[in-house]
Amino acid sequence: MDLSSVTSIKSLLRKHKISPSKKFGQNFLIDKSSLRKVITTAGLNPDETVLEVGPGLGVLTQELAEKAKRVVAVEKDPKMVAMLKETLKDYKNIEIIQENILKLQNQIPKHYKIVANLPFYLTAPVIRQFLESAEDRPQQMILIVQKEVGQRICSKVPRMNLLAVSVQVYAKVEIIDYISKKSFWPQPKVDAAIIKITPLKRLLRPGLNKFFLIVKAGFSQPRKQLINNLSKSLKLSRARVKEWLKKNSIQPTQRAETLTVKDWIKLTKSIKI
Repeated sequence: MDLSSVTSIKSLLRKHKISPSKKFGQNFLIDKSSLRKVITTAGLNPDETVLEVGPGLGVLTQELAEKAKRVVAVEKDPKMVAMLKETLKDYKNIEIIQENILKLQNQIPKHYKIVANLPFYLTAPVIRQFLESAEDRPQQMILIVQKEVGQRICSKVPRMNLLAVSVQVYAKVEIIDYISKKSFWPQPKVDAAIIKITPLKRLLRPGLNKFFLIVKAGFSQPRKQLINNLSKSLKLSRARVKEWLKKNSIQPTQRAETLTVKDWIKLTKSIKI
């Protein structure tokens, strides 16, 4: 399937009576160098299985199928599924599933990587769902996301945020490269980023529920001091919160953005609430 130009893409879509859907966040990556960067970052070998979310036109799907043993492509749009089944019919190692990835059950492969040009609205839900899975977490996630979202996910002290903490408690994250919005068709309003997420082997189990309760309390009003946010949201006295923070070498006047994931874990382990 040669989709090396916008003209050929439009021709294919016209043939199948399909228009790119804003509802499904369909912005197709058409830049070959960016596709190669994604494939290189995934570091696939012939024995691996890949789960692709939102394959769209199937351009990335083809590249994945050339490198991996098996590709499971999950697409929600029934029109896209019908087109993909025709255009990818010569690839025997591609399985196309019509489903909402957030509702996919019993079809997630074992020992797999996720590689995807994610519809931007799905970024946080997909990352959270697969990282929080107690079983069968992906070995790695290579994702194309909005540039700003990628930067937020990969934030470091002293500019941490709730999203960064929520992802980094589960995984090591890094930005691999940026992609211009001109590399997509239809062109989105913002640039994108390729991010690499590698799940940690050891998780804070049990204790994650308490961890997130405390973190969300700390970030409830990000510009305010920790002592104010934690005492108000957790309904604890200021004196108790002050003692709790100082016990963990954290100043009550600090803001949530200045704490590392390790700081939040220490706070979680050192209090009963």
